[in-house]
Amino acid sequence: MNTANITSSTHPSAQNQEPGSSRLVISMAVAGFISGVIIIAIYMLTFDTIKENKARELREAVFRVLPDVSHMQKLHFVDNKMVVVKSDGMDDEMIFAGYDKDAKFIGYAIQGKAPGFQDTVHILYGYLSSNSNITGMAVLESRETPGLGDKIFKDMDFVSEFINLPMHKDIKAVKKGTKTQENEIDAITGATISSKIVVKIINQAFKKWSPRLPQQGSEPALELSEVKVVKES
Repeated sequence: MNTANITSSTHPSAQNQEPGSSRLVISMAVAGFISGVIIIAIYMLTFDTIKENKARELREAVFRVLPDVSHMQKLHFVDNKMVVVKSDGMDDEMIFAGYDKDAKFIGYAIQGKAPGFQDTVHILYGYLSSNSNITGMAVLESRETPGLGDKIFKDMDFVSEFINLPMHKDIKAVKKGTKTQENEIDAITGATISSKIVVKIINQAFKKWSPRLPQQGSEPALELSEVKVVKES
């Protein structure tokens, strides 16, 4: 056997050496940069679609909680009065005014949010200042437990309890089958916490917004040039 060949074949070569740490760091940095560029590109490509979808979902929610509404516009409380805003965005200081096909004011769609069992619950409810009645409730965002907490928007019996619900005093969620007062609603069996969270959000939002709402007959007129949403036929 040739000793020179044995020595040559067992000697470490540069090709068989593991890459250095600096090379690994550079490779990971490049991969991370490329991934970041791809994520940003996808976000930019889908941003308009996501924005349109959210606007559509909001529009549909307003029409669900306010019956007979054909138009709506966004309102902000500024300098102790409600004013129409042109913003395409949405923030916690915004509510919505609903109008019929003849531009007559119907009521408000008021939003509210609070920590839920797992994450923030964001809801919208319709309110008629003319008789202090809630006309409906819709969940805009929720990550409550599937099969239990998510019943706050999947259980139609629960959702329907907020139709024509008097708001003369705080709403209360009670054990199913035990309500005796007009301001009580049946909590969902197995999802009592989530049910009470919805009630809490409405009560808190009502306390916040009721002092701010204009007196009946003084509601902001529909500014046709600023109409953000027109109900689809």
